[in-house]
Amino acid sequence: MGRLGDQMVIDDLIGQELVSEWRAIEQERIDEFARATDDPQWIHTDPEAAAAGPFGTTIAHGFLTLSLVVPMFAEALPPLDGYGMSLNYGLNRVRFTSPVPSGSRIRGRFRIEDVEAVAGGKQGRIAATIELEGQEKPACIAEVLFRWLNPS
Repeated sequence: MGRLGDQMVIDDLIGQELVSEWRAIEQERIDEFARATDDPQWIHTDPEAAAAGPFGTTIAHGFLTLSLVVPMFAEALPPLDGYGMSLNYGLNRVRFTSPVPSGSRIRGRFRIEDVEAVAGGKQGRIAATIELEGQEKPACIAEVLFRWLNPS
């Protein structure tokens, strides 16, 4: 194994599943995201209009759900050794498979598919599933790329 001291290197985690804690998606967070992204569509920010809409309540922006992949993955990832920093490198694909109603809870389930050497460090391809508490169908599925850079 690639252990250094008591901590792991990212290669140790290939094929393992990592799970974050549940996170509440409250209306206040949705409203703040709408302001930050200039996306105040009524389905997200107007509870009265949304109550009569297709979901019966306001829902989180898909990109709000996606933005939480980074902190949820960081939370689920055990301490790693040998890297100076990590970067969100991008996405290969994303699907928003279920709406996230205001007041619901989500969590991230991650599987490190593979790791490869890149200039300055390692790159991991991670299968991310954002689960919606109490529902079988996930809120979001994505293939995410993270880089772990060597210390400078």
